[in-house]
Amino acid sequence: MHVIVGAGPVGSRTALLLADRGERVRIVTRGGGGPRHREIERVAADATDAGRLAELTSGATALYNCANPPYHRWPELWPPLAVALLTAAQRSGAVLVTMSNLYGYGPVDTPMTEALPLRATSVKGRIRARMWQDALAAHEAGRARVTEARASDFLGARARSMLTDLVLPKVLAGKKASVPADLDAVHSSTYLGDVARTLVALATDERAWGRPWHVPTAPPVSIREIARQAAAMAGAPTPRLSSMPGAVLWLGGLFSPLAREFREVAYQFDKPFVLDSSAAQATFGLTPTPTADALRETVEALTGQTGSGAGRASKSMAE
Repeated sequence: MHVIVGAGPVGSRTALLLADRGERVRIVTRGGGGPRHREIERVAADATDAGRLAELTSGATALYNCANPPYHRWPELWPPLAVALLTAAQRSGAVLVTMSNLYGYGPVDTPMTEALPLRATSVKGRIRARMWQDALAAHEAGRARVTEARASDFLGARARSMLTDLVLPKVLAGKKASVPADLDAVHSSTYLGDVARTLVALATDERAWGRPWHVPTAPPVSIREIARQAAAMAGAPTPRLSSMPGAVLWLGGLFSPLAREFREVAYQFDKPFVLDSSAAQATFGLTPTPTADALRETVEALTGQTGSGAGRASKSMAE
């Protein structure tokens, strides 16, 4: 059995991937939501309750941290949740597989590999770095088996990122999009389907434990090029894009918690931001989905079309 905390895009995709392979899956959320499948059991529980989570994880192969607290409440919500997940893994013996991001590295000038030190300059980055450091300490002490997957901004049906929230909806509607970014700087985007496949691989392969891994990710593409491709796929007008001045983003933070939190990680979009996933590709034989395919699914989901990937994902993950 596999236990997944969180039924967002990552947790749901991972659950469905496992269930379609005939694996028993238990999804834990506060409201008991998640995709419907004969192999998926949906449980309503507070994942910060380590004792209850350990009970739900008893006998499980792996415990997946696919939770995603509201952006502006990370300092409040992540620490107790991270402690409970690690405690449950220690008590149950399940491998703890954490879905993470690249915030922990802080600003960098080179393609990111797993060998980079964690030198976060943001509150959110330091939170993610501390979570990994605590988990790794437990692993090295023999108290738990842990691993972590790190990805860049998501593409795919139900993905939440700058592209899917600020850029693509306006481009597909033929409207002008103003973005707090260098429109021509290349930026890595990770496909949600590749995230799910990576999490499952890390959970079931001993070579993965005790270190982080970058999710296989296609070569980076600029925001301008992504917008151009998306418009062509949807038959939308030529994209109209502009770079949002930093002062506008700062002012927006006075009224929007999301804009205020984004200011911390805006450095990721003012120059090339490149993820090197060669280690996971070579070790586990995983190949990243081409950006065009990931973008096509994203566009289909945003426009309500029922293409190959987006139709099934949108229907299965509606809850």
